[in-house]
Amino acid sequence: MKIVDPLPRPVREIEHCWIPLSDGTRLAARIWLPEDAEAEPVPAILEYIPYRRRDNTRPRDDVMHPWFAAHGYACVRVDLRGSGDSEGVLEDEYLQQELDDGVEIIRWLAGQDWCSGRVGMIGISWGGFNGLQIAALRPPGLQAVVSVASTDDRYADDVHHMGGCLLGDNLSWASTMFAFNSLPPDPEVVGERWREMWFDRLRGSGLWLEKWLRHQRRDAYWQHGSVCEDWDAIQCPVMAVSGWADGYTNSVFRLMANLRVPRLGLVGPWSHKYPHQGVPGPAVGFLQECLRWWDHWLKDRETGIMDEPMLRAWMQDHMPPTTFYSERPGRWVGEPEWPSPNIRERALTLASPGTLEPAGQAVGEAIMTNQSPLSVGLFAGKWCSYAATPDLPHDQREEDGGALVFDSEPLEAPMEILGAARLELEVAADRPVAMVAVRISDVAPDDKATRVTYGLLNLTHRDSSEHPEPLEPGKRYRVTVELNDIAHAFPEGNRLRLSISTSYFPLAWPAPEPVRLTVFTGTSRLVLPERPRRDAEDQTIGFAPAEGARPTPTERLQAGEHKWRVIRDLETDESTLEVINDDGTVHLGPVDLEMQRAAREWYSYRGYDYHSPRGETLWERGYRRGNWRVRTVTRTVLTSSPEAFHIHAELDAYEGDRRVYADNWDVSIPRDLV
Repeated sequence: MKIVDPLPRPVREIEHCWIPLSDGTRLAARIWLPEDAEAEPVPAILEYIPYRRRDNTRPRDDVMHPWFAAHGYACVRVDLRGSGDSEGVLEDEYLQQELDDGVEIIRWLAGQDWCSGRVGMIGISWGGFNGLQIAALRPPGLQAVVSVASTDDRYADDVHHMGGCLLGDNLSWASTMFAFNSLPPDPEVVGERWREMWFDRLRGSGLWLEKWLRHQRRDAYWQHGSVCEDWDAIQCPVMAVSGWADGYTNSVFRLMANLRVPRLGLVGPWSHKYPHQGVPGPAVGFLQECLRWWDHWLKDRETGIMDEPMLRAWMQDHMPPTTFYSERPGRWVGEPEWPSPNIRERALTLASPGTLEPAGQAVGEAIMTNQSPLSVGLFAGKWCSYAATPDLPHDQREEDGGALVFDSEPLEAPMEILGAARLELEVAADRPVAMVAVRISDVAPDDKATRVTYGLLNLTHRDSSEHPEPLEPGKRYRVTVELNDIAHAFPEGNRLRLSISTSYFPLAWPAPEPVRLTVFTGTSRLVLPERPRRDAEDQTIGFAPAEGARPTPTERLQAGEHKWRVIRDLETDESTLEVINDDGTVHLGPVDLEMQRAAREWYSYRGYDYHSPRGETLWERGYRRGNWRVRTVTRTVLTSSPEAFHIHAELDAYEGDRRVYADNWDVSIPRDLV
């Protein structure tokens, strides 16, 4: 990324500002303004998230927000109520209070003497979510949104569930917020009240994993904040952005298909990062694209941004499988609308003894069965790649030994797909609760198998996630498994592989008991979204190189590490996926603060024992400035029996070397057809 220094226009930074709310609560903000904004008011751009603007997101904020300010915008980074230095307690994601506060913030911004009265929202992940959610409330000042790595459907397509299956990232993400919510505000901002505010958070935030596990079907809890419940509520323009290594790509396609406002979609090869810092590369000039968007919708300038294809996506070339790509070769392609008339369906029929045959070719029905070992999923990577190293899926041959596998003949010509494949499956199970995991891989002539996309379905959710129903063992059902949207180019000579398994742990929590799945070939088929090449149109799509403002001056005091290990103890027949995500310790120069963050996760099982899957997370976070030193340790363990999920959690907070707060949770929650 190119560092722009000096910036094209002088910028004035307000390190701390209080935004007052109508109930007396104050939210903490950091603001960047063009130097002359009071004399020449400008539109405001709001990023509104719980991740601590003064320290944790400071390096990211310093790259983006001053750059926008230097191009004529007031940029405002606000801590949610109960996070960072803001007052109050944060009790859950996307509560109505959070959204109502956001509406008040926008009203406050529009009324400042440095603001023209026009406001945009930008955010990745949480900030992408609440940008859409607040847009649906239609605050008068909000006139455009850039939503990165977010979703329109909190149940079907978020970190918690997929196809009605419970995701392992539900535990991982709950543990991340467990650690965040344990942290105090900065005494330099809030003064002597810091300890009182800290203890309010420690006592009041609660165990979010318990809250989430009490809602295992798509009920009103998840419908709240899901903008797909009423697409027409959003009346302002939306730019939706994600990456193929991210967990939030599907929503870009649904937003393009269902919103009725001016909209653009952008999907690159990236993980869960802003595209100007995108990994796997290539990163792109995302800030310049946003500037074109803001100038068009907030300043009424003709920038050409709305002349671009509605959807721009990175068509990924074949690559050998690995858990890390620094760059993902490919090219940009575009579609004028979505769904696109340029996409055609290509169907392949499942045949015995494990082949994919062109639709229309006579294939007799055969019965094939599978009962997958719990090891299928150890090489699946993370549902949402936060770092793209080393948490991407490995060679799928490790997984295919426990799955039903169907291979095509070597392709006689290259084939490209864009969109969501689906598997129409004739199936029966021998248990009332069962799941199916479906993968498509690109298999090279040397047999290396690169996962292209995948999908999950809890078969009790085959007709509805609001009202799931148990299976009748042995009964034949026709179900559809939707796979994640993808853009991928299969080269000539490679084979396409479909893999079907009955478990995918730890990416998804297993069924209560081992399941034998029966697949009926001949009437089951895989439908691919094939996209013919359109080189003349696609060659016009391109982006400027990535750039940003100068990052935060930091000093690394202790090195970190990021590891992803599969450990198999053959003596005890226990397998463990160990994840180490340790950022070490850094010193943030501008606020003279040492910040430490380390997370460890373990996902394990024994042999074929479906009662043995276990997830454990351990977080340690700390801050130090002079004599002020605080540290928190949070630990969560999730296990299950056929009847219930069991949670044990611990929270310890330290001031200096003295433990000043401790809490424990032991909770059992009945399984609800999961």
